[in-house]
Amino acid sequence: MTERAHAAHAEGETGVWSGSWVAERLGVELAGDEALTGLLGLALRRNPKRAHLLVSNVLGKHVPQSPSVVYGHGVALGRRVRELLGAEAAEGAVVLGYAETATGLGHSVADGLGSAPYLHSTRRAVAGVARAGGFEESHSHATSHLLLPQDPALLAGDGPLVLVDDEFSTGNTVLNTIRALHERYPRKRYVVVALVDMRSPADAGRLDAFAGEIGARVDLVTTASGTVRLPPGVLEKGQELVARYEAPPVDPATEPTTEATTERTTEATAEPASGPTGGSPGAASPGSVERVELRWPHDVPDGGRHGFTAADRDRLESALPGMAARIADALPARARRVLVLGFEELMYAPLRLAQALEQAVGDDVEVRYSTTTRSPVLAVDDPGYAIRTRLVFPAHDDPADGPGERYAYNVAGAGFDAVIAVVDSAADTPALHAPDGLAARLAAHVPHVLLAVVPSYVPHASPAPQAPERPPMLPEPLRGPAFSSYAPDEVGWLLQDLSDVTLEAPTEEREEAIQSGGAHYAESLPVEYQPSEQYQELFHAALDSSAARLARAVGAVTEVVLTERSPRPVLVSLARAGTPVGVLMRRWARFRHGLDLPHYAVSIVRGRGIDANALRWLADHHDPADVVFVDGWTGKGAITRELAAALRDFEASDGVTGFDPEIAVLADPGSCVRTYGTRDDFLIPSACLNSTVSGLISRTVLRADLVGPHDFHGAKFYRELAGADLSPAFLDAVSARFPDVTESVDAHVKELLSADRTPTWEGWAAVERISEEYGIHDVNLVKPGVGETTRVMLRRVPWKVLARAGAGADLDHVRLLAEQRGVPVEEVADLPYTCVGLIHPQYTRGATGADGKAVTL
Repeated sequence: MTERAHAAHAEGETGVWSGSWVAERLGVELAGDEALTGLLGLALRRNPKRAHLLVSNVLGKHVPQSPSVVYGHGVALGRRVRELLGAEAAEGAVVLGYAETATGLGHSVADGLGSAPYLHSTRRAVAGVARAGGFEESHSHATSHLLLPQDPALLAGDGPLVLVDDEFSTGNTVLNTIRALHERYPRKRYVVVALVDMRSPADAGRLDAFAGEIGARVDLVTTASGTVRLPPGVLEKGQELVARYEAPPVDPATEPTTEATTERTTEATAEPASGPTGGSPGAASPGSVERVELRWPHDVPDGGRHGFTAADRDRLESALPGMAARIADALPARARRVLVLGFEELMYAPLRLAQALEQAVGDDVEVRYSTTTRSPVLAVDDPGYAIRTRLVFPAHDDPADGPGERYAYNVAGAGFDAVIAVVDSAADTPALHAPDGLAARLAAHVPHVLLAVVPSYVPHASPAPQAPERPPMLPEPLRGPAFSSYAPDEVGWLLQDLSDVTLEAPTEEREEAIQSGGAHYAESLPVEYQPSEQYQELFHAALDSSAARLARAVGAVTEVVLTERSPRPVLVSLARAGTPVGVLMRRWARFRHGLDLPHYAVSIVRGRGIDANALRWLADHHDPADVVFVDGWTGKGAITRELAAALRDFEASDGVTGFDPEIAVLADPGSCVRTYGTRDDFLIPSACLNSTVSGLISRTVLRADLVGPHDFHGAKFYRELAGADLSPAFLDAVSARFPDVTESVDAHVKELLSADRTPTWEGWAAVERISEEYGIHDVNLVKPGVGETTRVMLRRVPWKVLARAGAGADLDHVRLLAEQRGVPVEEVADLPYTCVGLIHPQYTRGATGADGKAVTL
């Protein structure tokens, strides 16, 4: 196939539908308007709920297209909205587009509507700009959306709000957005705009019902409509196809398949760049990379991230011809096929530059437009497949969610003589120009690369909000390496940093204060236990022996979550024992499904509940229905009950619904939850240590003089313990076993999904019985299970340990700690747990061991 033919196919010009490859193999059918197959192709991606991907031929994201075609579709939709609203109502409308794919489409709709101001959601937090809202796009590759208008009044008016997305599939994202905004800025009319309406019959009636629910009118304007018909078993077939075509062409016995090798192999299959004249393929040397100065007008925003007004539009229109002329002058003299490549959310500026360039060069040069993206999609070099080639490169704009891979589709091998890469100045970083960066990737396939940089717009000071707001905006999550030793994309901590505050107190002093009622356990911290050499050896031995078992439990609980809770869950671990588990679940989702799941850690305190401000932050940034709370294990179920009660209180106080109190855990020996990897009570090595296996983060702190009504709970980052940190080693040891346990996880998950997992709460009953039999009369002093017993030995004043007769190596570390602290270990027949730790009842200072004598570590 020639490169010119390849490029023609990518734009649907060969007569072969770019969805036929998927349709033939999976039996997928697009039913509806005749225009659908011209607007959409099909591709595949890893997804536990939906393998197929609708690929737009006119959006300018994955498929290079004429900029006049892309812009024309958006403007035409905007004109239809103006006709629907009428001229008077249209004058008061505001247009809101969705990041990342619809930022350019939404802006084009605003142009067609007339003088309407435009705002798009963003995944890039901007210092100094207050957030006017946020929401969650559950099906997207990167899910969190922020609304950052320079002028909050942009959303506070009562005129129609026009919401623009590329595809209206289930309606969840749009309805969630309207619901969230309607609570703050109620209005009488909304218009939903999309290129295609692909709702199923079951979803079709939701819009009218929703409009009645909020007491507003909601209209829908689309270019075409239809639905996707899926035969039985399509998901499994799709997953098999993805696995087969992602596999690199190497001997699997000598080189294991990884995501990295897969994507390198996909990239390597792209055809070489054409020669300088755009003729036959075969140029092997990298192309040149040069800058072109746009002279972008200093007072015009780069897009709608902070709002774009009619005055901004007028200034841009005046400047476009001059900027296009400068690009045209920088092109090689014999260039005949040119791509203007935008950058993720930066779609509108490159689109308008491409359109102006198309007008400037006339018929002599064929101009096409597309943009880079966060979304990973399988590439298959076939005339009937929408994504022919894929370039992979690292993110180069220092994203808030940490480093990651980015993609450019249908660029390699497409016969382009030159590519104009348009980025904003925030993305003009060393990573862009690195040997594996976007510039080098493009230059490997295209003979001439021009870099055009649009200055990132920095908003002026925002005026006072024009509508009632909640209390002061909460800060963004803390991330490593500034807070914790975890990588920044592994977890965001919804906590405040109390590292400079002295909070530690001797164990005996804390225990006396807690039991006397003089202080809550969350008001201070125990002195961090520093393990002996012998104890460290036990930790490593336990990790070596249990890594595969842990990996199996991680895989099982993650698969159950993806199947039963959400295809793109938001993992929220209960700090700190749940945090390593949340990180491992996130790693499994990426390993097995190519998903980058959001993961946060929040504080929950027995007797005080979960951090309500953390819940508010989560509700502002995500759909609460997608939030899955994660912990390491259950004991008697106290935290399970605490969470359920706290969420009921939060719903009553804030009116926010949707949070599910069901906790997902690795081990559920207490039979307290339905979502677990196992109900065996076994050693989870992360329970053996404190901060040095939890990212060097302390237990959370809740004290009135440190945590105000609008603050997150606190914690400390023990930077000074970096030399003893085993957090990465623990995660890597377990993650390394993922490939070994895949088959056993699949079998175990089938068993779990078909089993009756109704909680029996037998652990709670056992704790009550033990409390009475041993004369304690306080269930809070009975800590069942290996993990909880270990916590008693490390943080509290232990009285004795009950061990199930015949318990083996899972208790080696507990026996060592008991020996060090002079605590007896009593074997008990028919104990429902491997062990139970008993805190010394009616403690007074000095009564540390069973004999009441103080024993120091």
